[in-house]
Amino acid sequence: MRILFDHGTPKGLGRFLIGHSVTSARQMGWERLSNGNLLKAAEDAAFDLLLTTDQNIQYQQNITGRKIALVVLSGSSKWSRVQRQVERVAQSVDLASTGSYTEVFIPFD
Repeated sequence: MRILFDHGTPKGLGRFLIGHSVTSARQMGWERLSNGNLLKAAEDAAFDLLLTTDQNIQYQQNITGRKIALVVLSGSSKWSRVQRQVERVAQSVDLASTGSYTEVFIPFD
């Protein structure tokens, strides 16, 4: 699965998404794209999944009928906290399918 990390997604998470190809928005030159434009660019570039920290994306964008799956890290996006939840994040990524939307809550403690 081709996965795009938005600018807020901790880079270290990519090491735990075994069997997937991970690219960051920065690597694509897309770090300044707004959510709607980032989603469109990701779909046009045939990414399968956007992993984002934008907890409001479902309210700001029309996500129905999308070709790309969305996995949202909600709660904390601090790497030390996300690192304790990598198995849950990886499982959500593995279970994602075209157009799906999943939130993975990362506790603040």
